[in-house]
Amino acid sequence: MIHPELHTNPVALDREKHRLLRLRRDLDDSAHFATLNSCFVVAGEFAQACKEFPLLWIRAGQDDKGVPQVAPIAVFGLTKHSNLCIEGGRWRMQHVPLIMRMYPFALARSNGDLWAVCYDASSPRFSLTEGEALFDTDGQPTAFTLDIQQQLEQIEADVERTRQAGHELLQRDLLRDMRFEVQVPSGSALQVDGFLTVDDERFGTLSDADVLALHHKGLLPLIHAHRVSLSNMQRLAQWHLDRLAAASAPAAGAPKAPQP
Repeated sequence: MIHPELHTNPVALDREKHRLLRLRRDLDDSAHFATLNSCFVVAGEFAQACKEFPLLWIRAGQDDKGVPQVAPIAVFGLTKHSNLCIEGGRWRMQHVPLIMRMYPFALARSNGDLWAVCYDASSPRFSLTEGEALFDTDGQPTAFTLDIQQQLEQIEADVERTRQAGHELLQRDLLRDMRFEVQVPSGSALQVDGFLTVDDERFGTLSDADVLALHHKGLLPLIHAHRVSLSNMQRLAQWHLDRLAAASAPAAGAPKAPQP
């Protein structure tokens, strides 16, 4: 799955064009992630991710039949290009969303039911002389590349399951717009919106048969994990305020203003 804000220049791997391409494992992508304020998550990681990130839904356009879609995301920051979960170049969290863990690689549909392994050509981790080879001298994918492909295919299977879960939530009208406010030192309020959350009132009116159907389709654990995750918004709010305070604090050694 291509994440437009993450994979900024995705290119399909080609055994001829990229025969010499290598991936440097001694570099990381923290600088690239530091401006990402959210990332798509798949259903299979909700149980882990809900302990650390707010898990919300966003509108994700329409499918090829014109049916509206939604996608679940892990929220990292309260403003654009802000990742509060990275501090000093290091993740504060134990869990990193699967799509980010596989970066700079992704799987993209190339033609009909065919898929292609892509790499983000904007990543500085690629080299023609250093790192892990992606193809051998005969132009065949190395064991490393085949392992990457297998992992990406497993994630893509969970992406489809996640799409189906979102479809069920929409069909049953279980999502509503949410707004979260953070009081900042200036006295104003930072409003965070554009997200969707499960409507508890609507969920409470479902019949036993509907709840049972959601259970059989595996949605009840996702809904529960989503609810648990909402408390993490308060932690992001505190980290946001901490950054504001740090940004406004005088630098060490700076002259103090004269006292009246």
